[in-house]
Amino acid sequence: MLVHWNQPTACVRTIDRFLAEPEVCGVVVVDNGSTPDAIAILADHIDDLPAVELLELGENAGFGPAANRGFSVWLTREGWDWIALAPHDALPEPGAIGAALEILAERPRAGLASADVGDGATPVIDPYFGGILAPAAVAEGWESADHPHGTLMFARRACLTDVGLFDERYFAYCEEADLALRARARGWECGLLRGVMVENPHLSGTTAVVDYLQQRNTLLLVREHSGAYHAFIRFMTGLIQLVRGTLRPNRRPLVWHPRARVRAMLDFLRGVTGPPPAAVFDERPSS
Repeated sequence: MLVHWNQPTACVRTIDRFLAEPEVCGVVVVDNGSTPDAIAILADHIDDLPAVELLELGENAGFGPAANRGFSVWLTREGWDWIALAPHDALPEPGAIGAALEILAERPRAGLASADVGDGATPVIDPYFGGILAPAAVAEGWESADHPHGTLMFARRACLTDVGLFDERYFAYCEEADLALRARARGWECGLLRGVMVENPHLSGTTAVVDYLQQRNTLLLVREHSGAYHAFIRFMTGLIQLVRGTLRPNRRPLVWHPRARVRAMLDFLRGVTGPPPAAVFDERPSS
């Protein structure tokens, strides 16, 4: 399953890459309210591919909610134990899907997993800071991870049936961590498949939108799974980072938009979830 938004050329390339894998029985493209021109390009390519289905949402519902629509369609159809989820520009290396399924076949309690983006890092969930990265501990095969990432994620049918789908309050970012925490609480394993390579896509969305969602959703994740005290510590840490980044530009992270961060923290306090406010989409890049 691919989640697409206004990048039809990249999506066509990704569709072809998936269909080149003999283990792939079909591809569902969930379109998140792309322009008519973008949809026309996709539809023109898909018309000649009976194994590809285009599901148009008519709005930008967010990565998690769009993925849920695809999951829901897939869960009504028997015959496949695993589904792969990726954004429209993820490019698995040839043979990656088959290699992933071979590793997963040896782990009956594996519920969620992700491919290797080659960064030498393993996703970890800190009770105070949410999703962070730790050095890889395994060179090949299965490596236990606190959560999968969304570049190329594999989900077992039985796991989704047991645990449920993405929490749509997140819209995008942190929804994989929330799902993994729920799955692990039910006894499912989560892991990263070392050596199963996928090319990491470009940053999706503007810097303001990404920074807003990462800040707000991390606070939501920490509060929901660790409690109010942990969320308070994370909130105060966010304030310190904001002041430090403003005063010392050399200490700013790669994704940096102070106005979006402030709005995210205030919206967390207000209980705002789901899509970012329209004003965040209109924010100009931060200097």
